[in-house]
Amino acid sequence: MNADTLIEKLRLVEHPEGGRYRETYRSQASVVLDNGDERSTFTTIYYLLRNAEKSHFHRIKSDEVWLFHQGDTLIIKVINSEGELVTQRLGNRLDLDEEPQFVVKANQWFAVSLEKPEGYALVSCLVAPGFDFRDFELAERDALLQSFPNLKGQIESFCLDSSS
Repeated sequence: MNADTLIEKLRLVEHPEGGRYRETYRSQASVVLDNGDERSTFTTIYYLLRNAEKSHFHRIKSDEVWLFHQGDTLIIKVINSEGELVTQRLGNRLDLDEEPQFVVKANQWFAVSLEKPEGYALVSCLVAPGFDFRDFELAERDALLQSFPNLKGQIESFCLDSSS
């Protein structure tokens, strides 16, 4: 099966961070956050990247679990609390140091791409407390460069141009 067929069969649409997605579940149970806002207990989506598409640096206010389904190796890049870039290979090849699942902690900047700029990867993302676009922040290149000048190359590669 190829990426175009998966996009059609799974009814995936464009995501603001890049790639394609579709929400597949939103729990009816809810939690009240420290700020008083209410969120679903958890949500899940399908997410697909193909070829040179990228998930640009962004962050959300909840933990997010990435689960690999099929396709090619993904590289997840996370800026940790010490301001260092941590990379994780997501895939099913344990013999090549890939992991089939990975957790991005709440409020961490992260970006994702295919290891090679051809092919595709299909994953699911589980978010708890549940995802809400009010909790989503797409990085501004200039602001991220000010905070993490040591990561200039990665930020320039994985952030949309602030002047666009």
